[in-house]
Amino acid sequence: MKACKSVVTGGAGFIGSHLTEKLLTDGSEVVVVDNFSSGRIDNIKHLMKNPLLRIMRSDLKKPRRLRELFQECDVIFHLAANPEVKVNETSTRVHFEENIVATFNLLEALRLVDEPKVVVLASTSTVYGDARQIPTPETYGPLEPISTYGASKLSCEALLASYANTFSHRGLILRLANIIGPKSNHGVIVDFVRKIRSNPKCLEILGNGTQTKSYLHITDCIEAISHLTDRFCNQKENIDICNVGSEDQITVREIAKIVAREMGTPDIRYVFTRGVNGGRGWRGDVKNMRLSIKKIVETGWKPRYTSKKAVELAAADLSKSSSVA
Repeated sequence: MKACKSVVTGGAGFIGSHLTEKLLTDGSEVVVVDNFSSGRIDNIKHLMKNPLLRIMRSDLKKPRRLRELFQECDVIFHLAANPEVKVNETSTRVHFEENIVATFNLLEALRLVDEPKVVVLASTSTVYGDARQIPTPETYGPLEPISTYGASKLSCEALLASYANTFSHRGLILRLANIIGPKSNHGVIVDFVRKIRSNPKCLEILGNGTQTKSYLHITDCIEAISHLTDRFCNQKENIDICNVGSEDQITVREIAKIVAREMGTPDIRYVFTRGVNGGRGWRGDVKNMRLSIKKIVETGWKPRYTSKKAVELAAADLSKSSSVA
């Protein structure tokens, strides 16, 4: 990625910390904005001696000094969010506050700066809901999320599009598949690692195990973000949307086998909860997801890893990680 002045909201989180490292490696000045509610200082501790890095502890729900910060930067990578899809069953406000309100506050601060900026928004495949077209292209519609998480991210997309078109800023929306790898602290692989550590004889699997989705390794994800951001900065569109994912899928049952093998418990007994609504793991769980990545491939980027290989790499790392407790 070309060196510039960047802000990374949620820069101490899973994807954010990897992106921060990439930006610093490329010679960019980076300001990490994080409230450390889910992000961890350990994720960026090894970067803290870098003179190009500045850390700003701030909550986007009650932001301070954002206008001054944005005035100085070129690109804002907006990754701060509550990423847990399942949380909507018990706390329906969390996605509204952590995702929609936070994004609105960011855009309001941006509205007041003097020069147009580029905002790169980390969105999600869940905005498509139960898509009837697989693989699902960016042009698919109508968009009907089945979780409050997906709905909140779709709202963030709409807010960014409206501010970009009304106030002359520019927005790049990236609809991410399931991103996995080192530093991840949620998702199916982390869930399986925790459960096997707790009980190496029996593994509970939410749903019926046939849920089929695409997974992208974090290294591929960061390269895609870098590639698309550079490309977008050299174009003139106010808003662009691009899927970021792998070219294939893998089932939850297959993931369980890979994680069990990495944990040294290949003969562990599986117990399926059977789930809800035809084998979903929870209400709001998209049972079949594969994004069309034709658009990004046509720009010259392709993932290095298949979904299976990405799961194998992530499972090997997370099964040894002390941070997954």
